[in-house]
Amino acid sequence: MSVRIPEKSLVVVADGHRAVLFRVEGKGDALSLREERALTPQNLADESASGVSPVEQSPREQDEATFAKQVMQALYRMKHAGQYEGLVLFADPQTLGQMRQSMHKVVEDSLIESVAKSLTNQSGDEIAAAVRRL
Repeated sequence: MSVRIPEKSLVVVADGHRAVLFRVEGKGDALSLREERALTPQNLADESASGVSPVEQSPREQDEATFAKQVMQALYRMKHAGQYEGLVLFADPQTLGQMRQSMHKVVEDSLIESVAKSLTNQSGDEIAAAVRRL
């Protein structure tokens, strides 16, 4: 059974270092993605990740968790600004777990599908094919 992804939904492809936001255009087999913007970590030393960090967490892992929180904050602001209704998340398992820790209820309510898969090195066409397979 496939998931229906409404036109104009937001597709976010993320890892611990980068997130790319795409807009869904078309439906079904004609579905394509248009890249809207990319997010990169900002001022990581000035922030911390959400929740309690494990003692054994490396500085790199802390930075990745903080970036996951920054992505969720950006999605929260976009949701409140009416910039999307539906949301699809693709992220490597660790990043997706970190994103879930800081996901606000309004963002969670707009979530159509979340997939623990790294697609950040894939082309837009490959990512669109992955969305069509949902």
